[in-house]
Amino acid sequence: MSSSPPASGFTSASSESLHLAVALDGAGWHPAAWREPDARPGELFTARYWADAVAEAEAGLLDFVTFEDSLALQSSSADGPDGRTDQVRGRLDAVLTAARVAPLTRHIGLVPAVTATHTEPFHISKAIATLDHVSRGRAGLRIQVSQPAYEARHFGRRAVPLPDTESYQEAADHIEVIRRLWDSWDDDAEIRDVATGRFIDRDKLHYIDFEGRHFSVRGPSITPRPPQGQPVVSAATTAAGGGAAYGLIARSADVGYIAVADADGARAAVTEIRQARESAGLSAQPLHLFADLTVFLDEDAPAADARRSRLDALAGAPYSSDTAVFAGTAAQLADLLQDWRTAGLSGFRLRPGALAHDLPAITRGLVPELQRRGVFRRAYEADTLRGLLGLERPAGRYAAHPAA
Repeated sequence: MSSSPPASGFTSASSESLHLAVALDGAGWHPAAWREPDARPGELFTARYWADAVAEAEAGLLDFVTFEDSLALQSSSADGPDGRTDQVRGRLDAVLTAARVAPLTRHIGLVPAVTATHTEPFHISKAIATLDHVSRGRAGLRIQVSQPAYEARHFGRRAVPLPDTESYQEAADHIEVIRRLWDSWDDDAEIRDVATGRFIDRDKLHYIDFEGRHFSVRGPSITPRPPQGQPVVSAATTAAGGGAAYGLIARSADVGYIAVADADGARAAVTEIRQARESAGLSAQPLHLFADLTVFLDEDAPAADARRSRLDALAGAPYSSDTAVFAGTAAQLADLLQDWRTAGLSGFRLRPGALAHDLPAITRGLVPELQRRGVFRRAYEADTLRGLLGLERPAGRYAAHPAA
């Protein structure tokens, strides 16, 4: 698409700021992006590369960045590694990358992807709690499930993947265990009194005693309660998704990412997720829904289309995505975001087609355009990710309960 869709009436006050995030992955979401002159492919596995990308996002006042991750090499085949040598293959660990970048940033949220299917929630809980401590309250996670059999073979835990519904139920249990472990230390459990020799109040650590179909975890965590209390939990669906993925977002997430083709698709997804959340008795709890959108931005729409076509030629095939793909100007993209927002969206997670070009186009082109329209912040208003998203810091669920 190279222009914005027809306008429609807002469902929320137009003066309320949009939330914006950027999804970081390699040199960008187009498979030929690494071949651009400014792509820095030789630095893709260095800390500096990722620090520079996050610094650019923070300069644009974005709410947060997400870091992609997986348990197998990227592939264009659904059956396993494709053997291609002309596309980026390999990633750094998302949680460790976020932790490395954290001390170099001050405000932006850091949200690494974590696969629930082949990991233990105890390990993930302390990793994200640690990230929240080192970032001083800016951590989140994006939980995802793994379906391919070739990923399962890396671990040997299961002979075949779980059915969709069970995979997502396991992910919901994974999140529940993580959340309970974050609460297993009271906020004031650490005394740190040198004079009395008391470092910790043992009565303020709690067993979580989780017993479910997929996990049995006693707790408590080994990591003190995160600065946010509960780091932000997010989950995504795809254009072919819905159903179980929507249910996971509705029951377990603070932020959901939806992949849709247009405003009508966004409206339908938002309605389904909101209904599922209401059915779960959680309608009073805030839930942000972001639309995923892949973007190619230039000074004019023909230039954006031409750049995308040139990358397609390098890749040997037209670019396709589970999201809508936008090619145009910052003003046209701002029109689209404001229109789609009427579907009940809180914001957008933008996937830069070519990171070196499109991330600065977002921060230096789109953001000023949204600011001129009065729908995006001009300064960071909070120092935590929950604060940026307007989410209160929750009280620990075990604070008034008997100790472990």
